[in-house]
Amino acid sequence: MNFYETDRAVSEYLLFHYGHTDEILPYEFGPLNSLNYPERCVTSCVDLGRLPASSRALDLGCAVGRSSFEFARHCREVIAIDHSQRFVETANRLKTDGKLDYEFVEQGALVTRTTAIVPTDIDRTRVTFEQGDAMDLRDHLGQFDVVLLANLVDRLREPARCLERLSGLVNPGGQLVVTTPGTWLEEYTPRANWLGGFERDGRPVTTLDGLRARLDKDFQLNCTKDLPFLIREHARKFQWSIAQASIWRRR
Repeated sequence: MNFYETDRAVSEYLLFHYGHTDEILPYEFGPLNSLNYPERCVTSCVDLGRLPASSRALDLGCAVGRSSFEFARHCREVIAIDHSQRFVETANRLKTDGKLDYEFVEQGALVTRTTAIVPTDIDRTRVTFEQGDAMDLRDHLGQFDVVLLANLVDRLREPARCLERLSGLVNPGGQLVVTTPGTWLEEYTPRANWLGGFERDGRPVTTLDGLRARLDKDFQLNCTKDLPFLIREHARKFQWSIAQASIWRRR
């Protein structure tokens, strides 16, 4: 079964997106600068001052929606798409009710019950969640002032197919943010389709190299940033990763 359709994935991602500091990291030590990653993908990577008042945002690979809701603070309309039906159903429940009860694992069968809450100052009606394939997006999405792909490209079977569509989705002068830890695995992406993480003609090819090769024609790379993030599996096991954010402007 696809991991992203499981109860475990929904629980872990609700905690990742909406958990309080003491829920995610119940210790006095640890990488506190790695929390609130979905929010930071917006607040640290998007030039919010350049967004027009009537701006549209596209969140590709939105998971359970925290970045999408963060965009709603600044954008009139947010389209949020994920391949996981479970994630989309969960995000829509948060949109409708503003909160959702769930539980996360402490150890073995021991769990803690808590509630994911969307900040009350966010207009949730601005966000539309839908199930979709980033490699085969529906027609008539329109154009956007900002597009976010957070930790998505290294989970696609053919990431190049997704990247090829972006020039038609971002308005001239608009912003594109791609974040990825570059975790290329053949269970998700056949090696022939990796954007980076291999040698070619005796030289290393990184994920950023692969992004440049496919985006440079239509986008200008403004800068890159390191974005640490922490996913809790249980009280004594965590995934600590550092995504590379590349921030682009549509030519």
